[in-house]
Amino acid sequence: MGFGATVAAFLSAVPWLVTLSHHKTWVFALSGSLIAANFIYLYAVSPRLQAKLQACSIDNSEVCYTASRLNRAILWTSATIYVIGFVTAYLLGPILYRGD
Repeated sequence: MGFGATVAAFLSAVPWLVTLSHHKTWVFALSGSLIAANFIYLYAVSPRLQAKLQACSIDNSEVCYTASRLNRAILWTSATIYVIGFVTAYLLGPILYRGD
């Protein structure tokens, strides 16, 4: 499909990706744990803090709802990108190898 030239040009522009790819296990472990911690914070800790500290004012409760909705959208987008990257980095090779 002609992706070889594209990858070569991209890696010449961003050479630190090669070094990062040598440590992909650590990168995926760290980013996965940070995303998991954000899920815990957003769905377990944050609602308790908002209820306990009454962080959202009654006059302007729409602001908290909008911020929470935006945070959830960003978190789910990040998790989706992480899963796609994980499947590509670790699972796609063995699946394609068995297909041959």
